[in-house]
Amino acid sequence: MCGIVGYIGNKDAYSIVIKGLKRLEYRGYDSAGIMLHDGKAIKVSKTKGKVTDLEEKAKAESNLYGTVGIGHTRWATHGVPNDVNSHPHLSNSGKLAIIHNGIIENYEPLKKELLKRGYIFHSDTDTEVLVNLIEDVQKQENVKLGKAVQIALNQVVGAYAIAVFDVNKPDEIVVARLGSPLAIGIGEDEFFIASDASPFIEYTSNAIYLEDEEMAIVRLHKPIKVRKIKDDTLVDPYVQELKMNLEQIEKGGYEHFMLKEIYEQPNVIKDTYRGRLSATTGIIKMAGIEDNLEKFLHADRILIVACGTSWHAGLVAEYIIEEFTRIPVEVEYASEFRYRNPIVKSNDVVIAISQSGETADTLAAIKLAKEKGAFVFGVCNVVGSSISRETHAGAYTHAGPEIGVASTKAFTTQITVLTLIALRLAKAKGTLSKSDYFRYLNELELIPEKVQEALLTNDVTEKIAAIIKDSNNSLYLGRGYNFPVALEGALKLKEISYIHAEGYPAAEMKHGPIALIDEHMPVIVIAPKQGHYDKVVSNIQEIKSRSGKIIAVVTKGDTQVRELADHVIEIPETSDALSPLLTTIPLQLLSYHIAVLRGCNVDQPRNLAKSVTVE
Repeated sequence: MCGIVGYIGNKDAYSIVIKGLKRLEYRGYDSAGIMLHDGKAIKVSKTKGKVTDLEEKAKAESNLYGTVGIGHTRWATHGVPNDVNSHPHLSNSGKLAIIHNGIIENYEPLKKELLKRGYIFHSDTDTEVLVNLIEDVQKQENVKLGKAVQIALNQVVGAYAIAVFDVNKPDEIVVARLGSPLAIGIGEDEFFIASDASPFIEYTSNAIYLEDEEMAIVRLHKPIKVRKIKDDTLVDPYVQELKMNLEQIEKGGYEHFMLKEIYEQPNVIKDTYRGRLSATTGIIKMAGIEDNLEKFLHADRILIVACGTSWHAGLVAEYIIEEFTRIPVEVEYASEFRYRNPIVKSNDVVIAISQSGETADTLAAIKLAKEKGAFVFGVCNVVGSSISRETHAGAYTHAGPEIGVASTKAFTTQITVLTLIALRLAKAKGTLSKSDYFRYLNELELIPEKVQEALLTNDVTEKIAAIIKDSNNSLYLGRGYNFPVALEGALKLKEISYIHAEGYPAAEMKHGPIALIDEHMPVIVIAPKQGHYDKVVSNIQEIKSRSGKIIAVVTKGDTQVRELADHVIEIPETSDALSPLLTTIPLQLLSYHIAVLRGCNVDQPRNLAKSVTVE
C-alpha cells in the first residue's frame, strides 16, 4: 500500500527511482510522482495513473536529470486520486519535498493551526500538512532538517514511512517510520530508500530496516545515523544481508506474476519444509517451536489472528491443529480482534499470520496480545519484517517474494508451516498414533509432486473459465477442511475478476444461498473423495435439481460426481487434512483465467494493495 523509493549518490537517480517504482507496483496504487535534484533546484513530476504515465509526463517536462531523487506510488486515503494529491508534496517555500506512506490521523487540527500561521494548501492530503509542519518547525525552532522532522513527528498521531528532502541540504535525505515499512540500501558512496528491498536488490545486498519510531539521516560520504524519534537516543543500526535476488522479482517468462507464483508452489512448499521435516526418521524440527514447546503444550487455547488469505489459512489450521493436538483453537480477524476488547490470558498462545509481515491490523493485534501477557508466534514470509521482530518467536514460510496482489503461494506455504506445527505438537502430546503421524509426514513430503500434478488442470480450468467468465455471481461450497478453501476460492475470483462470489460450508447452502441458484449461477463444489464425500454428493444433487451450473473439484478417478457435474477438475488423492494444499490449485487457476479473459489487471486489481499498512 503506497510505495516509497529514494536514491542519493552519483548515478542517474531518475532511472533508479522509476525502475524502483515499477518494482513496487504490486503494492497497489492510483497515482505516481517523482522529485529530482540536479544540483541547483528541485523539480517535481506527478500524475494520476500508472508509472508509465509518470514516465511520459517527466519526459515532457524534461524532469529526467539529477543524482538525488525520491519517488512515490500513492494509494489514496485523504483526497481523491488526481495529479494534485499525488506525491511528492512541497512545502510552501518550495524548499522541502516529502513522500509518505501511511495516515496522519490528527492532520485536521494541525492544518487549522498552520492555516492560522498563513500556510496555503493545494491538495486534500494529510501529507502536505506534514511537510508544512516540518517547515514551520524549522522556522520556529531554527533547527536543521533532521531535528525539524523529529520535532514534527512527535506532534503527529498516525502511521508513516516518510522521506524528506531539503534543497538547502542537497547531500542528505531524512527518513522515518512508524507502522509502515522502510528499508535503506547501503552501496558504495550511495544509498537507496524503499518500502522493501526489491527496488535496490540489483545494486546492493546490504540493508538497514528501520524499526518503529526510528528515523535516520542518510547523508553522502557519512555513516547513517539512526535515532529514536521520541527521545533522540542514538541507535546502532543492524545491517542485514539480503537473501532476495533479481530473478525472484522478475516474471521469468510468465505473462503475469500471479501465474508464475501459482506455478512456483511445488518448489516453495518443498522449500518451506526443507530442513524441518524428515519423514523417514519421523523428525520435525522448527527452532521457534522447539525453543517454546512447553508454551504450546500447556496452552489453554491457541488464538490465530490474520487478515484476508492469511485468515483463510488460519481457518484450515484450526481444523488441523484441533484434530491433531486436541488444543482448542479460535481464529480471529485481526481487524476485529484489536477493537473488541478480547479475552486473552497468559496461558494463551497467539499465532499471527501475514505474508508481508507488515499488515497493520495484525501488528496491532500482536501488540494487544503481548500487553495481555500471551505468548505470540509469528508466521510470515518476509525476513526482517515487522511481525518477525514484534513476535516472541516464529517461522518463515520461505515462499520467496510474492508480487501478485492476489496471494497464492503464500496460502499454501502458510498451511504447510501450520501443518508442521500441528504435527510437532501432536507428537509431543501423543495425540496422534505413530502410524497416523508417519502417514501424514510421508504424505506431506509427497505434496509438492502432487501440486505439480494438480497444475496439469490448467487447460481444463482455462476452458471452464471461457464458459463462465460472463457470470455476475458464483458460489463456492466445501465441507470440513475444504470450507476455508471455498472462502479462499471465492476471494480470489472477487479480487482479480470483479465477479461477486461467496464461499459457504456446503451444508449451509440450504440456509439461504440455495435461493440464488438457477441455470445462470456457477457453483464451484470442492468434493475430494476423502472427508465428507457422501454429504457433498447430496449437496450437489440439490444444486442439480435446481438447474445450477456445477463445477466440481474431485479426486482423480471419481465417477459419482462426474455424472452429476457439468464440469469436473481432477486432482491427485491425498489425506483429508492435507487436501486444501491441492484443492486450492485449480481454484487459483480458474480465477486467473477468468480475469485474463475479462481483460482485468491480474497483478494489480483495482482498489487493492498487496500489503495493507494502514487501517
